Amino acid sequence: MNDAIGIHPRTSVLIKGACPHDCPDTCSLLTTVEDGIATKVQGNPVHPHTDGVLCTKVSRYTERTYDPERILHPLKRVGPKGSGQFEPVSWDAALNDIAARLKGIAARDPQAILPYSYCGTMGQVQGESMAARFFHKLGASLLERTICSTAGGEGLTHTLGGKVGMKVEFFAEARLILIWGSNPIASNLHFWRYAQAAKRAGARLVCIDPRKTETADKCHEHIALRPGTDGALALALMHELITHDWLDHAYIEQHTVGWPALRERVLLWNSERAAEICGVPPEQIRTLARDYGTTPQSAIRLNYGMQRVHGGGNAARAVACLPALTGAWRHRAGGLLLSSSGVFPVNKAALQRPDLLAGRAPRTINMVTIGDDLLREASQALGPKIEALVVYNSNPVAVAPDSGRVVQGFARDDLFTVVLEQFKTDTVDYADYVLPATTQLEHWDVHSAYGHTDVLLNRPAIAPVGEAKPNTQIFRELAARMGFTEPCFADDDEALCRMAFRHDGVDQVDFDLLLAQGFATVPVPDAPFANGNFPTPSGKCEFFSERLAAQGLDGLPDHVPNYEAAGTSTAYPLAMISPPARNFLNSSFVNVQSLRDIEGEPLLEINEVDAAARGITAGAVVRVFNQRGEYRCKAAVSRRARPGVVNGLGVWWRKLGLDGSNVNQLTSQRLTDLGRGPVFYDCLVQVEVDQRAALA
Repeated sequence: MNDAIGIHPRTSVLIKGACPHDCPDTCSLLTTVEDGIATKVQGNPVHPHTDGVLCTKVSRYTERTYDPERILHPLKRVGPKGSGQFEPVSWDAALNDIAARLKGIAARDPQAILPYSYCGTMGQVQGESMAARFFHKLGASLLERTICSTAGGEGLTHTLGGKVGMKVEFFAEARLILIWGSNPIASNLHFWRYAQAAKRAGARLVCIDPRKTETADKCHEHIALRPGTDGALALALMHELITHDWLDHAYIEQHTVGWPALRERVLLWNSERAAEICGVPPEQIRTLARDYGTTPQSAIRLNYGMQRVHGGGNAARAVACLPALTGAWRHRAGGLLLSSSGVFPVNKAALQRPDLLAGRAPRTINMVTIGDDLLREASQALGPKIEALVVYNSNPVAVAPDSGRVVQGFARDDLFTVVLEQFKTDTVDYADYVLPATTQLEHWDVHSAYGHTDVLLNRPAIAPVGEAKPNTQIFRELAARMGFTEPCFADDDEALCRMAFRHDGVDQVDFDLLLAQGFATVPVPDAPFANGNFPTPSGKCEFFSERLAAQGLDGLPDHVPNYEAAGTSTAYPLAMISPPARNFLNSSFVNVQSLRDIEGEPLLEINEVDAAARGITAGAVVRVFNQRGEYRCKAAVSRRARPGVVNGLGVWWRKLGLDGSNVNQLTSQRLTDLGRGPVFYDCLVQVEVDQRAALA
């Protein structure tokens, strides 16, 4: 009857996919598609770690894909840099001009061309596969991708042997969980489910964080230490473990190296010394050490917030030593997890083809220092001036530190900038060409994880919207126009997905299983280090690292003070951290109106003591400033900020700020002790009532 009156039933299908965003959970997605339109994105109930649940951000993913402000056609700049004025242009015209410009620069020195990318997508294919091949063949400068996790990653590598640890699901069986430098309610939702299960079963939860986060609200205890003092706290915990003999001597003897030297150092770190540095009561340290040392199934969920300071690598090393001292690794519900990414057998060489460099060794530029690097002239030591920048999977004008310098660099009239994007971000405003990129619902990809041990496959659920193209296709077409004829530039996306976990012709992950159910588990022992077998050169937990000593560095973990430590400046007496706003993910999702409505506006959380001393009231516009710049926003007088520390919630797009800037106007381009990472949370500021707003 429906056919008779011209009404046809809608066809509806479910497509399996994966969340592409920079989060430990790496959820399995189900997208409902009706007549070619994605109408709903939900968590896959069959995937154990997702269990049918998504965060607020990704549950609204169709809003991102069909946002009316999405870039759907190539654009060419017609106004001044920074104005965001563009006109539509054809793909052929854009790619032909881009290729011609890059060819001209490469003829002089290809190192004058720089790719800039990070984790706008975490996919192995739409991240660094065809893009890396393109830049390797070109001989462009290499990018040191350090803006998030390298200090902690290096710390773990020089202690445990890599980004490895306990399996996340066994946190549900732990009796004590230390949630250290992490706000999982906002950024690791599925871990929080396991922590809650443990709590219901009687486990004690302790949050260690300068900010009283939403997670701290739900834990039994919050230890509000000063930013950058985590290493001192870990050393003091070790001191208590030693003096009370809460040690597993057999495990230390059999499965660690460097114990005598570590013991000697740790004995210098009593609770009183650490308490003065950390700004917490010594009794709180002693109680935590007792609980940790006398609870065999103690688990630490370490996250990357604590390593974004000068001594971040050493701090991660110190914390990573703790489970070996107590023998917590003997239990599947004991140990530590910072990242599980080291267990995935990704064949990066096959995807990225570094052999295309053909013996060339281009210079490397650290993405953290892009502000200074864009403003440097050519020199014999540093190489050519950067003449062209190709940005994809990143928004550096908003997320890179010391953004005043970043803006100056991007505003150079002689810098040729191409940006692959979905929306008109702060970085897009400075582009010469903008190329429309697909969202996760429109392309193939394959994902590892850093919060669990499953590989996930993402199938395209819908055709690309407008003229958008996957990153891979954009670089294929650019390669053709550059005259690159190697067969690898013809590999399609499904083929790239298949080769991601294939070594010597053998699949290390069952691709047929990925096609069938959307995920496959990498086999890892339940208690991976119960009998040692750490992936270090010694096969043991390395309290002392010969590899670090060989580099002229300290082989033992230590407390390395912040560059801008609390109490060291009268001009800038407040320490500032800049944790992510709950409904954003770095600078992603800031443009989604429904999420921005929830967040409200850029805020600086300030403790009532610090606010009262400055005459600041809730909702007042404040000026936050230091030697690098100033930033205006509203003040939230809040218990979430401890005295002496302010929390500049980020990362808002600059163009949405009161004065066209964001919190990164204040952060520095200095680097961490290990891993050459950023020091976003190593930042001193002063705050005052904004007189312009007060007089308005």
